[in-house]
Amino acid sequence: LNTFLPVPVMRLPKGPDLYGRGFDPQSPRFIALCRTSIPSSLASDVVPEELQREQLMRSELRERFLRCLLSMSNRKVRLSMYENVKVEATFGASDIDVLNFQVSDLHTPIGIQKEALIRSQDVISLTFDL
Repeated sequence: LNTFLPVPVMRLPKGPDLYGRGFDPQSPRFIALCRTSIPSSLASDVVPEELQREQLMRSELRERFLRCLLSMSNRKVRLSMYENVKVEATFGASDIDVLNFQVSDLHTPIGIQKEALIRSQDVISLTFDL
């Protein structure tokens, strides 16, 4: 007889404002995690057209990423992890920094977890069927 016990889910941290929304661009966390890799954002003599083009590219990429996350919600996903570990789960959500994935019914080589948080650093690839 196999009895599986549900695992409690840890609440993700709230954002810096009172309602848990947004972020402070001056915070050490933002500076560490969200530095720009495009030099135009850092230059003091920024050309407005170049900055506008950069912002447009970033907004398009962000929208595609958010649409991908939205389409994965409540779908079966397959995760390839380090040490050649393959797991399957139902995707729930991601935190704002994409550091953790919340999943349900996680099927691992050692058993099934009702709810779990998976660190994105441990995931090599994540696939799902449309």
